[in-house]
Amino acid sequence: MQERFLQFIAEKKLCTRSNKILLAVSGGMDSMVMLELFHRTNFSVAVAHVNFQLRDNDSELDESLVEETCKKHSIPFFTKRFDTSAYAQKHSLSIQMAARALRYEWFNELVDQNKFDFIATAHHLNDSIETALLNFTRGSGLEGWDGIAAKNEKIVRPLLFATRSEIEAYANENKINWREDRSNSSDDYQRNFIRHHVVPRLKEINLSLENSFADALEKISASNELSWLGIESFRNEFESKKADQILFSKKAFAEFRHPEGLLWNLIKGYGFNLDQCKQIILALPGQSGKKFLSKEFEVIIDREQLIISKTKAGVDQVLIDKDQQRVERGGQVLEMSVVNSFELLNDNSVAFLDLSKLKFPLVWR
Repeated sequence: MQERFLQFIAEKKLCTRSNKILLAVSGGMDSMVMLELFHRTNFSVAVAHVNFQLRDNDSELDESLVEETCKKHSIPFFTKRFDTSAYAQKHSLSIQMAARALRYEWFNELVDQNKFDFIATAHHLNDSIETALLNFTRGSGLEGWDGIAAKNEKIVRPLLFATRSEIEAYANENKINWREDRSNSSDDYQRNFIRHHVVPRLKEINLSLENSFADALEKISASNELSWLGIESFRNEFESKKADQILFSKKAFAEFRHPEGLLWNLIKGYGFNLDQCKQIILALPGQSGKKFLSKEFEVIIDREQLIISKTKAGVDQVLIDKDQQRVERGGQVLEMSVVNSFELLNDNSVAFLDLSKLKFPLVWR
């Protein structure tokens, strides 16, 4: 495992022994193995542990294990506690999203204060496979199918070469102490459902699923890079800028078999989805002046161009994404939640809608 660990770090150019690396260690099996590997291979590391205060005494035991291990190895140890539930409620976030936001905000503070070069997380190959399957299920574009990147700016993931079973075997063989998060056994989270039910069924078809997926993810990643180069080439040829507007030639889209996909790749960063791009492409031959809106931007079909600009102040509408739980507009508040069953209420302020028939983003005018 150590040799493959070092080989993967070198292949992906993740870091060197001259770098200062902050390890994100929860106390779970994956991160404790990562800590041990970095220690045994003589990298310059420190450890950051977040206590989200979500698991009662288990959270305290997690923190104690990580702290004791760092003391044993003489590794600098940082820890911080958050009232994650209160933060999630205040910002209308799921617990998972709140924990992620709090974690990385603090990690970045530590990086700035202590001059760390990288933050290392313990994601492994099975995590990457689950991410790709989850993104595919949600209708992601190609960029969501290549799993988890080995490196994103200051974030490095040196265990992506290893499967969950390989990490467990290494932990047992080397008598590494770790703690199990009981939430990992629950199917309440979509990722866990994929882990417990989808992947095992796929392995009935292909016993070497992890290896096959690893090859596929590499190929998709290479295709993503080629796609990005093609998009940039299109921009260079057909995109222009005028003041605070971005302009695309309408004629350029006529040459493509799937112009809506091309347009989506060009303007998704402005908040437009694929359905809107299909509508824009269908409207291109028609009368100029038609307008399409995202949260902050608008697309106007002109005689010869598509014009993208910031939405003008005073537009009395709000766009609602699928994952939003609370929206405000002109002093009014709209709260949303997904339910599996309900009873009709004699209340004009409550409505039940069939989620499968809604197309997002919704427009609240």
